[in-house]
Amino acid sequence: MNRRTVWRLALAGAAASALAAGVTWRQRASTTPADANTAAAPPLWQLRFDRPEGGELAMASLLGQPLLLNFWGSWCPPCVAEMPDLDRFAREMAPAGWRVLGLAVDNPKAVRSFLATRPVSYTIALAGFEGADLSRRLGNTQGGLPFTVAFDAKGAAVQQKAGATTLAELQQWARQMQ
Repeated sequence: MNRRTVWRLALAGAAASALAAGVTWRQRASTTPADANTAAAPPLWQLRFDRPEGGELAMASLLGQPLLLNFWGSWCPPCVAEMPDLDRFAREMAPAGWRVLGLAVDNPKAVRSFLATRPVSYTIALAGFEGADLSRRLGNTQGGLPFTVAFDAKGAAVQQKAGATTLAELQQWARQMQ
């Protein structure tokens, strides 16, 4: 085999690997019930996060009500694109006891700057880049953003999704939890 043939075979193999990885990612980006990941969730309720406006959020204060937890970054286009749907869900579902928490996997200065131009009505807390590890422990095997988890009032993860969500999808999750 000459060098040109070896390079072509190597490129074909790399392309096939990239295609397989893309297919796997698309399959994982679908909505899945959170089942095995509930064992990873209890430490979440012991955590505390700084708030962009100052102060601290104790996750334990969110127990007793359904929670939609969204991991996001100001530098993440799909995260930014889904924020209006998260905001609308938060406003519409607040009377039913739902809370929405956006955990920023980002640096505090970038989050504050972002929120100054694009405020949201739901709670934002600062997880920093360690938030990526927390999202993995909650089932985000690829570590990508956005990543969303729905918890019931007892704190058990009941639904999760890697990739952007929609208002209709979030409303369906809420109906399934009633």
